[in-house]
Amino acid sequence: MKEETKIWLEYSKENFDSAKILLKSKLFNPCLQNIQQTIEKALKAILIENDINFKKTHDILELKILLNKNHIEIDITDENCYFLNSIYLPSKYPIGSVIPDFDPDEAICKQAVNIAIDVNISISELLIKDSK
Repeated sequence: MKEETKIWLEYSKENFDSAKILLKSKLFNPCLQNIQQTIEKALKAILIENDINFKKTHDILELKILLNKNHIEIDITDENCYFLNSIYLPSKYPIGSVIPDFDPDEAICKQAVNIAIDVNISISELLIKDSK
């Protein structure tokens, strides 16, 4: 595995660990922000590992599509990508609630954590397969 890939994955793990702590503390907006960053950085790590150029973006769906175009499948649905994209700016800046029509709560955060777990498992399996 490339050194740069390892760094991106380390940052992704730090965001994930932070999200879990924030969830336990009932700090839902920063929890969601860290989950989005966890997944974004993990997807970028796979792009880097596979020498796939990408533009600066926080769009999870765009990163997934780029991976798919390069025959790399990650375990995340388009619906979950839309969900993660919807939380990026509102969880970072006070411009309204994170999810339209209601405030984030523990259930939404747990849903986001589970998405991150699935993505991380998918990425770990890819990296193990590629190292053989």
